[in-house]
Amino acid sequence: MSEVQKKHNESHEHPHAHDHSDGHSHSHSHGHSHTHTHTHTKAVLNRLSRAIGHLESVKRMVEDGRDCPEVLIQLAAVRSAIGNTAKIILKDHIEHCIVDAVDTKDVGAIDELNKAIERFMH
Repeated sequence: MSEVQKKHNESHEHPHAHDHSDGHSHSHSHGHSHTHTHTHTKAVLNRLSRAIGHLESVKRMVEDGRDCPEVLIQLAAVRSAIGNTAKIILKDHIEHCIVDAVDTKDVGAIDELNKAIERFMH
């Protein structure tokens, strides 16, 4: 399991069973049950890897004593990259998880999405 996947698993408040072995699908074990395929997993992982690399370069800028405005501009770029990655995850979640939840009348999935959006936006 990669470091990104470990952090993904650790970031949830409630237990999830994840299977990231093929990088394309996983199932959740919430108070409801559904299985779905994430179509954008590889793109998300690639974007996260780039954002991590960019953030490491920003760290080196700080270590090298670069000017604060330069560091802030690069941090803004990292934040933007993370936000764009979140949009992909959200789109994928809506297209698969929420569609499945509507089909199975699973209102818990919508509540969980609302909570996740609220936390992400703060």
